[in-house]
Amino acid sequence: MTHPAIVRRVSGRRPHLLDLFCCQGGAAAGYADAGFDVTGVDIAPQPRYPYRFVQADAIAYALEHGAGFDFIHASPPCQHDSECQRIQGNTHPDLIAPTRAALEATGRPWVIENVRGAVPKLRQPVMLCGPMFGVATYRHRFFETGGGFTLPQPAHPAHRVPQAKMGRPVPLGHYGQFVGNFSGVDLARRVMGVPWMNRDGIRECIPPAYTRWTGRHALTHLAAAWEVAA
Repeated sequence: MTHPAIVRRVSGRRPHLLDLFCCQGGAAAGYADAGFDVTGVDIAPQPRYPYRFVQADAIAYALEHGAGFDFIHASPPCQHDSECQRIQGNTHPDLIAPTRAALEATGRPWVIENVRGAVPKLRQPVMLCGPMFGVATYRHRFFETGGGFTLPQPAHPAHRVPQAKMGRPVPLGHYGQFVGNFSGVDLARRVMGVPWMNRDGIRECIPPAYTRWTGRHALTHLAAAWEVAA
């Protein structure tokens, strides 16, 4: 494992966050709102990404540059563990274990986020759901933590609002699913809080509310570490 020099907080500087497999920046927006200076990395061009962006292989970039960041978030592509992709017979690489190994090598605190199908491969993940944060969709996402960082498990509100069928218009009084070739991009933008995204970005993104909450916990963790190092 790499043992980087301790990063001490500089007065007036926003801590640096590395956003791996960043796509169009749902996770990034939450961390930026929480107070991070964000750099996103993705192997594909991401012209809609609203922060500093590097086109590169995420795992290779983490191994080479990850130790220079204060905190790392990684959302390995979820298609391998997506029920829709399994139904369609599509095959995709499983990147959770290689991503974890790269993050552990940085010596930094980190989060890996993924879908329900990946839970057997995640270590004691925390589950986040839209109504926990006032987001009107049941988008369960699972967060594994490491590098000394942990998250509490919020209480999970009962799913009392009916959910529209996948791919169908969202009736009044229902929550939308916003996955696949869903209907209602403008509604999804408003509900998820991602007005800059297109359909491709929305159907894979994390609502920024999830990482705004995660980021605030990360800042508390970093402040305690910096106090010890001072």
